[in-house]
Amino acid sequence: MYVGALTLDILLGDVRSLKQKRSVVRPLIAELQRRYPSIAVAETGHLDLHRRAEVAVAVVSATPGNCKDILDACERMVAFRPEVELLSARQRLYNDEE
Repeated sequence: MYVGALTLDILLGDVRSLKQKRSVVRPLIAELQRRYPSIAVAETGHLDLHRRAEVAVAVVSATPGNCKDILDACERMVAFRPEVELLSARQRLYNDEE
C-alpha cells in the first residue's frame, strides 16, 4: 500500500476578500474531486490570507507509480488554471513500512 501526498501553494488573482477567495478555491477543489474521485482534497493552509491558499491532495494506491501519476495530473490541472498561479508543489510518497 502506498499513500501519496501533494501540497500546493497557490497565489490567487485579483482577490480582495475571503469571500472572493472561497469563490476561487471551492470550484478548484470540486473540479479536482470530480475529475479524480479516488483522491481526498482540502484547503489546508493560509486560511486567513486573501490572496494565498494551500491545497492538499492525498491518494492511496497499490503501486507507487499510480500514486505519482495521479498527483502529477492534479498538479498539472491546478498549474494550468488561469485564475491561479502555482507557487510551489511538494509531493511525498509513503509506504506501509513508514
